[in-house]
Amino acid sequence: MAKLAHSMIRVLDEAVSVKFYEEVFGLKIADRLNFDSFTLIYLRDATDDFELELTVNKDRDTPYDLGDGYGHLAFVVDDLEAARATALKAGAHPREIVDFRPAGETVAKFFFVADPDGYQIEVIEKGGRFR
Repeated sequence: MAKLAHSMIRVLDEAVSVKFYEEVFGLKIADRLNFDSFTLIYLRDATDDFELELTVNKDRDTPYDLGDGYGHLAFVVDDLEAARATALKAGAHPREIVDFRPAGETVAKFFFVADPDGYQIEVIEKGGRFR
């Protein structure tokens, strides 16, 4: 059986990105691998082994073009209002909370926020299929 290990995104500024993921989502650096032309930073929370890998290409000085194929990352939180307040306090610009009810019953409550490189992140309130 396969186990999901990590997801990788390319970031322009290591310090800014690490600060964002620490302040907004509580992720901590689990490992940092420094190479001549790039650095890999592995972030995780205390409850799971799944990691977010930040790749910093040292010769890069322009933002990445995220293209039209990138979707989003998603985090599940206990308290959606508190998570949104945390994002605001960190200087992020979260969108409004959505109570998604396509058939009249709540499927999910969530909001989106962009990280410093423009990657979209869905923040979902714990419940139902989101544990």
